[in-house]
Amino acid sequence: MALTQRQQAALAIKEYIKTSEPDISTLEDMLALMYQAEEAGDIDRTLEERDFWMDMSFFCRDKAMHWNIETCDGHYGDMYEKFLLFETKYLFLSYILYMEKDRPYEKRYYEPSRKTLRPVVDDLQDLEDGKYCFYGLSMPPRTKKSTTCIFFLSWIACKHPNSHNAMGGHSGVLAKGFYKELLNLSTTEEYNFQEIYERMHPGHVCLRDKSADEYTLTFDMPDRFATITCRGIDGTWTGAIDISHDGYLYVDDLIRDREHSLSPIRMENTYQEMLNKMFDRMNDGAKVLMVGTLWSVLDPLERMRVQYGNRPDYKFRRIPALNPITDESNFDYEYNGFSTQYYRDMREKLDNAEWMAKYQQAPYVREGLLFPKESLRYFNGILPEGDSRIVAVVDVAFGGGDSLSMPIGREYDNGDVYIFDWVFSTAAKEQTIPMVVGRIIGNEIRNIRFEANTGGDLYCQYVDDELKNQGYKCSCTARRAPNTMEKMAKINAYAGDIKRNFIFLDDRHLTEEDKARNKKHGIVQYERTAEYTRAMEEVNMFVTVGKNTHDDAVDSLTQLSMFCENPYTTVTKVTRGGRF
Repeated sequence: MALTQRQQAALAIKEYIKTSEPDISTLEDMLALMYQAEEAGDIDRTLEERDFWMDMSFFCRDKAMHWNIETCDGHYGDMYEKFLLFETKYLFLSYILYMEKDRPYEKRYYEPSRKTLRPVVDDLQDLEDGKYCFYGLSMPPRTKKSTTCIFFLSWIACKHPNSHNAMGGHSGVLAKGFYKELLNLSTTEEYNFQEIYERMHPGHVCLRDKSADEYTLTFDMPDRFATITCRGIDGTWTGAIDISHDGYLYVDDLIRDREHSLSPIRMENTYQEMLNKMFDRMNDGAKVLMVGTLWSVLDPLERMRVQYGNRPDYKFRRIPALNPITDESNFDYEYNGFSTQYYRDMREKLDNAEWMAKYQQAPYVREGLLFPKESLRYFNGILPEGDSRIVAVVDVAFGGGDSLSMPIGREYDNGDVYIFDWVFSTAAKEQTIPMVVGRIIGNEIRNIRFEANTGGDLYCQYVDDELKNQGYKCSCTARRAPNTMEKMAKINAYAGDIKRNFIFLDDRHLTEEDKARNKKHGIVQYERTAEYTRAMEEVNMFVTVGKNTHDDAVDSLTQLSMFCENPYTTVTKVTRGGRF
């Protein structure tokens, strides 16, 4: 894209600022040039031009802050805020920062939580920029998802005061809460809404009208329909609410409680009410922001994800309580967050289906579970004494969201197999091969089987070559897995053996005191890794009726059971000397 004269001038000022001494007038020149570009319509012309001018503002804002620290001259701090104020018309993040800039840091909603919330803020920016027409966000309770979205709707009202928007929830009580929060954001001195509004619409009336009875807020010009209407799904929508072509339907928490979520009839009625009362009020071009905590597979937000998840103009983000990779809290904010221990304790208390839905944002069908949590055997991490052997298999994965799954167990004479370790990863083979090799050597495995399908035999060769390089002897064999129907039949056939013979690590976490005591007495006690936990979650969610998103963990357990039954049935064998 050819640069305009104004852009060329901006770049020249930027180059001068890079090497100059602190100079307030140069920053003022850049800001004046930015307002000229805005008045000429340059910034709104394309997103590319918008991003150019935002980059200029970011650079000057950072320079102003640097010079403010260097000189202790408050005028540079003022210039920082002037650039930030300029950005509020175009960037949601800048709007949030300016809205809260005068609040004590510990009371700010965003900055102490930005590590987790930044992706959500970026998604909402993409929604307003037209990249998506629908945004679905699911997070655990009380993690600031609603606050973020209410801030977003206040930004939309500030930008487009004559648009029509609606905020809907499960009841009028919830709608009242939305209304009060919006009123607080737009009218109190705690926030800087009115200053931002004046920057965007000089001389215009800010809050024209409000109704505590109807939960409506009207900005700028009088209109039959309010700028924002807050209404419960059980309230009146037809004829009372309009969502304009430049407006939003914001749907937040349509499910009242656990009792509601457990009734398929009520869940279906809620879904149909949403479509026929809420979505029905949207004009062509209006967008949807749908937010909530997932309660079950029948949750309206989850149903939307299943139906539209593959469309490029629909965006769904799910942030679980515990990171699936690290098993650490995603919401351990600087203030008013939730610690890892809080969520781990909650996981131990709740039914697995409710934990996975409400907190991990991964609902599954309760009916038809093959390995419900209570049907399996568990141990405390201390292996029994007695004659035994190490057994392990590898279900290889090559992308597509599948996981390499390598359960490792110790099999005893009575047939019990204690699963004390598990490699479970969606990483590329370049990362998983060292992991597999490390576990083979670390656990002194001498005989291991790989699934030979889709390159598994080649993966087996890679592992064997690396073991050879490290001077470790292990018999690596590969066995071709059956097709999908045969796989399901074998999973069902070996499910009983898995339940009877396999014993899994319980989900307790060792304290530092436990580890110190074990070390003192020479006790080896295993505990679940994050990989192990993710594998067990997949096992517990596996169903015999319907489709499973992933079956890697269960498939590998089936292979391990077959391996224990007959470790010598193979079609390909790899030895230290190569393949034959």
